[in-house]
Amino acid sequence: MTALTTSAVLDCEDVAWFRHDDALPATARGAAASLARRIGLDDQRVAEISLAVSEAATNLRRHTADGAILLRVLRTATSAALEFVSVDNGPGMADVTASMSDGTSTAGTLGIGLGALARLADTFDIHSLPGRGTVMAARFWPRDAAARAGATAGTRAAEPVVSGITRPISGEESCGDGWCARLDTGPVNPGSANPAAVAPAPRRENPLLPLEWADRSTSRRLPAEPLTVTGDPAVLVMLCDGLGHGPLAALVAAKAIAAFRATSARHPEAIIRDLHLALRGTRGGAVAVARIEPDAGRVLLCGVGNVSGFVITPEHRTTLMSTPGIVGHQMRTLRTFEQPLPPGAALVLHSDGLTERWSPESMPGLLQHSPTVIAGQLLREAAVRRDDAGIVVAKGSW
Repeated sequence: MTALTTSAVLDCEDVAWFRHDDALPATARGAAASLARRIGLDDQRVAEISLAVSEAATNLRRHTADGAILLRVLRTATSAALEFVSVDNGPGMADVTASMSDGTSTAGTLGIGLGALARLADTFDIHSLPGRGTVMAARFWPRDAAARAGATAGTRAAEPVVSGITRPISGEESCGDGWCARLDTGPVNPGSANPAAVAPAPRRENPLLPLEWADRSTSRRLPAEPLTVTGDPAVLVMLCDGLGHGPLAALVAAKAIAAFRATSARHPEAIIRDLHLALRGTRGGAVAVARIEPDAGRVLLCGVGNVSGFVITPEHRTTLMSTPGIVGHQMRTLRTFEQPLPPGAALVLHSDGLTERWSPESMPGLLQHSPTVIAGQLLREAAVRRDDAGIVVAKGSW
């Protein structure tokens, strides 16, 4: 049985992006210190975060043509952490290992180097594509080891299996894309004779849906008869793209996240139905819900609207289809697609704020990294500035 502890999924709030300009180090440092104090980190930890963010921001300002730093908060039931994600469009690092060595620091930075920065953080990850760009993520929990997510004395905090990033359209502060994840560790239907089985409402074929629809995907459409899902540990992941952009689109994403957290449904179709009710009266949006069953080695996905879903390996990606519609307004008959989840594979969901013109094989070593860095690298590779962008990645030890 796959070990999915409570630290496998963390609540995450993207707070602010800081763009590439001469004031970036000072602006990002001040914002990071303020945010760290707000979530209750002590003065020593605040000073360490300020130093780390200053080093990363100074590197961006001096050595990249276009880059940004994202500050955000991650939470467990008892603690909170600050994380920053640095994304740039080059020139990249030819030898990341050498750059991490003590004593290596590019001219004009604070001189602590990436190696020291990594030691200050509870988790640190970096992936660089020479000539294209680098993504770096560093997370800072309270110094009390017992408060760290998944940490024991002498160990680092555990890496969550799901992480995502959102970025608003240029000129806006709020983003209409949002994501959320939660664990399913209990029986699917405790009141049934078979607690490991649950079925969505029986489906009837939609005469408006072309018969060849299922053939448009390289994944397998599940049969029309009721579907059973396992009672083994599973991860549920949701991505919502509120129609348009700005505050009203952000309201859609916030309502979808709240409804996803509140529903007791465990099947993707049932969750989509609950979100459909919750989003009535709003603009509505495109939504995809995935259920990852590591022990069964599969992903189930139900999507409505223009949200892209993929299972990726280092060599290729396989598409999971969504059906037309707007959650909260009008949906066709829901369809769930199943795709095998090979060992070492990852699930990627993203909004149409990212193009689909990316491929895992063009980013060597990417799947060896954390979900946060994978999401950041795909955002760097494929996001467009004329729309909100949202991406979520699930990758564990399955």
